[in-house]
Amino acid sequence: MSYVVTVILTVQMISAIAMIGLILVQHGKGADMGAAFGSGSSGSLFGASGSANFLSRTTAVLATLFFVCTLALAYFGNLRPSSGGSVLEGAAATAPAVAASAPAAPASGAAQIPAN
Repeated sequence: MSYVVTVILTVQMISAIAMIGLILVQHGKGADMGAAFGSGSSGSLFGASGSANFLSRTTAVLATLFFVCTLALAYFGNLRPSSGGSVLEGAAATAPAVAASAPAAPASGAAQIPAN
């Protein structure tokens, strides 16, 4: 189970980083208007016609992958152990039992002074 969660978390992180990079590479809708009036260049990395389709579709695929990984991590994070109970009850069950005994007699004042 831990292996599956690790793989899903790794895929989610890679898709998030790739999606951030693709979003930063894309130009806004107003960039073509500015290029038409001579205030900028209209060249892009993948050419003038194919850049919007390729980058938009790749971003949509990565966003879908990120969303599916997020849902899978939420599902695996909410799985309850078969014994039921809370985390604190599980910790109390694994903690060593402390034997109840009579309190010790208080030490004298000389025994409380640390020796160098």
